[in-house]
Amino acid sequence: MAWIILLVSALCEAVWATALGKSAGLTEPVASAVFLVALAASMVGLGRAVRDIPIGSAYAVWTGVGTALTVAYAMVTGAEAVTVAKIVCLTGIVVAVLGLELVPHRDSEE
Repeated sequence: MAWIILLVSALCEAVWATALGKSAGLTEPVASAVFLVALAASMVGLGRAVRDIPIGSAYAVWTGVGTALTVAYAMVTGAEAVTVAKIVCLTGIVVAVLGLELVPHRDSEE
């Protein structure tokens, strides 16, 4: 369940990052409200997830997935250009996060 909470929290990270970009420096009320609600949900979810997932792993997944979703959304909506280089870099982020999870953890080496 902690991993599901973490992934939902990463989705909320992408929402707050996107809303922050649309908030015009937190002067646009609707975007600012979405930013604040998603930020709170994202932080609460991350905090809950780290009860069961080591902080290094949780933070890597949270930031990696959140970043990838934020950029992917911007590319899909036309806010950012779609380029091969960006797709390669986003793929690299996802692969790196998965790699961190696939390497043995201290607990499994003992």
